[in-house]
Amino acid sequence: MTDIQFYATTEDDPWFTPEEPVSIEEMTAFPGAFIRLDQPAQEVEGFGACFNELGWVALSRLSQEERSEVLRQIFAPGAGANLSVCRMPVGANDFAVDWYSYDEVDGDYALEHFSIEHDEATLVPYIRAALAHRPDLRLWASPWGPPSWFKRNKHYACAAPNPMSEQTRFDNGLDPDNQIEEGTDGLVLTDEVLDAYARYFGAFIDAYRERGIDISMVMPQNEFNSAQIYPACTWTPEGLVKFLRRLIPEMERRGVDVFFGTMERPDDSMVEKVLADPQVGPKIGGVGFQWDGKRAVPFIHHAHPGLRIYQTEQECGDGRNDWRYARYAWTMMRHYFTNGASVYDYWNLALDEGGVSRWGWSQNSLVVVDPDAGTARLSYEYHVLRHLSGFVQPGARFVPSLSYTGYENLLAFHNPDGSVVVAAQNDMTTPQRIVVGIGRKNVSFTAPADSIVTVVVPAEEVEVAGKPLA
Repeated sequence: MTDIQFYATTEDDPWFTPEEPVSIEEMTAFPGAFIRLDQPAQEVEGFGACFNELGWVALSRLSQEERSEVLRQIFAPGAGANLSVCRMPVGANDFAVDWYSYDEVDGDYALEHFSIEHDEATLVPYIRAALAHRPDLRLWASPWGPPSWFKRNKHYACAAPNPMSEQTRFDNGLDPDNQIEEGTDGLVLTDEVLDAYARYFGAFIDAYRERGIDISMVMPQNEFNSAQIYPACTWTPEGLVKFLRRLIPEMERRGVDVFFGTMERPDDSMVEKVLADPQVGPKIGGVGFQWDGKRAVPFIHHAHPGLRIYQTEQECGDGRNDWRYARYAWTMMRHYFTNGASVYDYWNLALDEGGVSRWGWSQNSLVVVDPDAGTARLSYEYHVLRHLSGFVQPGARFVPSLSYTGYENLLAFHNPDGSVVVAAQNDMTTPQRIVVGIGRKNVSFTAPADSIVTVVVPAEEVEVAGKPLA
């Protein structure tokens, strides 16, 4: 019998093969869950993370050999997490070294001073280092904020720090009387600014292509409802439509897709207002959701079943990188894939221990670097993500399951090579025997107490109506 892959992650042991093997038998009794291979759902394009400046700062503390090995385990096919669809910022984001844009010369609508020279020290080498392990890596990009002089308050942020907050020590210099509120357009919506900002995106795409880095898709704004103390710009759906009417043609000339996002509020009507525009809606290639936007995903997927959905930023944790949050990460993956997601992107690929941003946020990461020792470790969330990303191939189809009580906590995928990936969480304090029906056979395995597990069943081991899946 062909070897079946079986891996588990627990708090005490982040990656191992359980001693009790997987068994496959003819289906003579009902399993706990049927994997519905006859009802394949959305195609899975891949998994990823985000290239942020502070990630490269952290990785630069490692020796060249260790850094290359870490990135190999993140990106190289078959080596580990197998990431293939990643995000990057357009200019500064909250995990940049500090605020910057590619053109801070007020009034330069011709973009004569546009330059990505700042990125040569961080984002460009970061992405090139990943491409060395994954030459077919796909990239998409979104801004956190435009050049400050494009905004109504002429400042990179929308909000001043709350004087009652711990983040007061990270003063951003914004006068509280000059804040921009959620539900308003932070950009100056004149033709001159809108046209220049669309060309700004185009110049960004061109500059990265000149450096051998191809960006295949953009979204117009990160979290357009959030007035933040770090780089941000609020928008209304109506304001975004005005901008998208200019951005889409600029991207079409370069063969770059445009998605709507990123959507961080549980209000599907905001998406519908953009999709309803006769000029913009038909050319939106998909929608990106993150944070509380996850609650709008089921409604958008139901209303637009053919629309591609990206999970654009896994909720970021608190810098502790503990098992508690890794268990929550599983629930996020389960929510998005069962509601139509085709891409699942983690947030910070790498950070120093504690994960503190320039503006005082502490967040988790896949790779955690000890800045004193110059060493790195892979976090729990790396392994939880790997339980899917390491085995679900680009082009796989998500497969729904029909489950009985106690067997609902699983995900299944049918790979292009015919193999079937089943991942499950046992959130109990005792081992759980799980039996799933795949084709005409029952696949049985025991998930250790409080664990995430993955079983990969080769195509030749499973038959549907007497015919191999492959």
